[in-house]
Amino acid sequence: MSDTPPPQPLLDDDALDRLDDFLASERVGEDALDLISSHGYLVALAVAPRELDPAVWIGELFHGEPAFSDDAERDEIIGLLEALKANAVSALEQGLLPELPFELTLAGLPPEETPIGDWCAGFMEAVFLDEPAWFDGDEEGAAALLLPFMALSGLFDDEPDMAEMVDPTRLEGLVQQLPELVLDLYLNYRVPPEKPKPTPRKKARGGRGKH
Repeated sequence: MSDTPPPQPLLDDDALDRLDDFLASERVGEDALDLISSHGYLVALAVAPRELDPAVWIGELFHGEPAFSDDAERDEIIGLLEALKANAVSALEQGLLPELPFELTLAGLPPEETPIGDWCAGFMEAVFLDEPAWFDGDEEGAAALLLPFMALSGLFDDEPDMAEMVDPTRLEGLVQQLPELVLDLYLNYRVPPEKPKPTPRKKARGGRGKH
C-alpha cells in the first residue's frame, strides 16, 4: 500500500456544481472562463510567485462583469472562486496534491479536445497575467517547469519549437503527472530554498586567560 495521501478536492461537489451552473449560464460573457478553465486558472494563481489584486484576476476570469442577480449572489460566486484558490494554497503548503476535475488520461485525443487542454489553457491564462513574475530571475528554469502546461494547453501548437521540445507520445505521461507538476511549481515559486547554515566559528586558541 502507498503512503501517499489521495489528491485533495479544492471544493466539494455541490460547490463545483454551483460554479459550473453559473459559469455556463448566459449571465456571463462568451469570453468568460468555464468551470474547468477557471479551476486551472485559480490553481495557477495559488502557485504564482506573487499575489495579484483580486479585481485584476476576477476581471480577467469573467472578461467583464457578470449579470449577478443581486449582491448576495455576487458574494457567493466570488467567495467560491476565492475558496478554491485558498484551498489550493492550503493543500500545496502541506505538500498535498490537488485533485483535478477530470480523468488523468487523454484517451487518444489531442489535448485541446479534452478538459485537460481547457484546464491547462486556464492555467496559462493566469501565467500571462503576470509573466515577468513567473520568468524573471530564471527564465530557462521557469520555461522548463511550465512546458508541460504549455504543451497540453493547445495554445502553442503553432509554435515551431513546441513539437521539438515535447514528444507527442509523451503527452499522456505528462497528463498523469499534472498534480505532481503543480506541486513542483509551487515548491519552486513559493518555498524559498534553504540557506546553508553558517559554519560555526572556531574559537581561537591561546586566548587570554587569567594571569
